[in-house]
Amino acid sequence: MRWALTRWAPLLPLLAVVALLAVPPPDGADGGSGTGTVADAASGVLVVACAVRLLRDRARPLTRTAAVVLGLPVLGICTAAVASHDPAASLPGVARYLQVFVLVPAAVVLLVRDRRDFTVVTWAVIALALAQGAIGVTQYLTGTGASYMGEDVRAVGTFGATDVMGMATVVAYGIVAATGIALGSPGRRARAWALVCGGLLAVPLVVSFSRGAWIATVAACALLLALCGVRRALRVGLAAGALGVVLVAGLGVGSQLVQERVASISQVTAAPDRSVTDRYTMWAAAAGMWRAEPLTGVGLKGFPHYRDGHASLALSSGSDTAGAGRGFQRQPLLSPHNMYLLVLGEQGLLGLLTVAGSWLALLVCALRRLVDVRAGGAAPACGLVAVGLLVWQLVDFAYADIGGPATVLTALVLGLAAWWAFAPPQPAGTACPAGLVGPVGPALPARPVGPVSPRTAPAPQTCAAAPQTCAAASGSGARIAGGARG
Repeated sequence: MRWALTRWAPLLPLLAVVALLAVPPPDGADGGSGTGTVADAASGVLVVACAVRLLRDRARPLTRTAAVVLGLPVLGICTAAVASHDPAASLPGVARYLQVFVLVPAAVVLLVRDRRDFTVVTWAVIALALAQGAIGVTQYLTGTGASYMGEDVRAVGTFGATDVMGMATVVAYGIVAATGIALGSPGRRARAWALVCGGLLAVPLVVSFSRGAWIATVAACALLLALCGVRRALRVGLAAGALGVVLVAGLGVGSQLVQERVASISQVTAAPDRSVTDRYTMWAAAAGMWRAEPLTGVGLKGFPHYRDGHASLALSSGSDTAGAGRGFQRQPLLSPHNMYLLVLGEQGLLGLLTVAGSWLALLVCALRRLVDVRAGGAAPACGLVAVGLLVWQLVDFAYADIGGPATVLTALVLGLAAWWAFAPPQPAGTACPAGLVGPVGPALPARPVGPVSPRTAPAPQTCAAAPQTCAAASGSGARIAGGARG
């Protein structure tokens, strides 16, 4: 019992954040009002718990590369706040950006110790996606979801009509994570469960009617399939196409509404609907803010204040929301629904280079490690999950930005990707137990069990050249040190 508590205690704050995302947010916690949720509070506890653990155990800090990449956004965020016309109004934005892009990801990197921890957190995300997806499908079938095309059929889970992207984001995370496990897990049972979960989650993703989530999910899963081989990609692509035909054409899962929504993706330039027109107008407004303040932008949280001065008359007064237990509301348009343009408009070129540059460096490091490990054998599930989630997020940022209760899960996803990308490489010549894949840290020398004769001591089996990943096990009682271990 004591061993179990010691083993899983570091993960409890992480799992608490995931679990509390199932709690319906309070009224007003829509990302625009600045109202936090219990999951946001749990993320603060997560950061504090990580700091306390580091001080108590004197654990290793982040590697130099991880510290530079994860800390790079601090430069652009703080500079934009100081250079803002109203620095006091920018302070909530500073706290939010540091929470999502610096503090929580760094805490995840330090608390996730090995592949087993990574797997537990991944399955927790899939479980949350299944729970939210089940609620969303029920909303669609019973007509109790958010309003869409005059009907209360849009699946939003517990996030409500004011955050229609919340459930779609969580469910998409679950699909990408399940895909990574199905492609990289060595166990048949894990692959089978992952395939079942991915298939079940496809239904709530469809009835979420979120075009951005659809596009990002297809892009991320396609990349994972390509990394695992062209033949497998073709087979899975055909199977996914057949599943889509069965769901939409055979079972009629939102067939007419889904077809109209899919068709609208190709009509964003020819005959855009009102939401697309508003989005284009806000994108142009964000670009106008950058041209006015090219280096540091207009300041964090400054988009709503400067929006009307840079937007054309095509911008509507807001978006209509209704359903999912709420009456009709007119929601103001407080962001451009494009994370890159939001950073460019509010933080300028310096902010874009530091914040988006951090994401790009994270992607390059994660992909490089995955390709290196893939060259020595099968791609590990943890690497595929990390790269898939990161790619999904970076693609989705072209259609959405941070805001809403699900934002804290974005921070956890970035942390999982950073854990995979920045785990220290194993030095060559270290003993390698068979079957272990994933990034690991350096090993502490084992305490000898008894005298060993040099003539009878077995020669150590060495790993392949780094970064082929394996754990050190030089004798009985060896244990692995470091914040990211396998």
